[in-house]
Amino acid sequence: MIHVLDESQINQEVVKNSGKLMLLNVCADWCLPCEILAPILTELDKKYKDVEFYTVNSDEAYNFSTTNNITSIPTLIFYKDGEEKERIVGVECLEKISDAINEYIKDN
Repeated sequence: MIHVLDESQINQEVVKNSGKLMLLNVCADWCLPCEILAPILTELDKKYKDVEFYTVNSDEAYNFSTTNNITSIPTLIFYKDGEEKERIVGVECLEKISDAINEYIKDN
């Protein structure tokens, strides 16, 4: 299940999930590329049970977006061990995102 966060929950979830991979999708309701990416993330969420998937609306998380230099959406941020490891900006195919996930979970 992809969890929806508000801005105040992001840091708490990053810390809470520090032992596993967390993927945060920064998106917006009006964003067509975000809509295209959504079913890809849903499929990945079903495939990777040990990865935590989250989404946050960039319009509602203005401070997070500004502080973290989110200049384009969708932006996928990979967190592991409580810190940001990688970003994918824009729509990417399932295989590319899956390859990135596999790089971080192979250590588990």
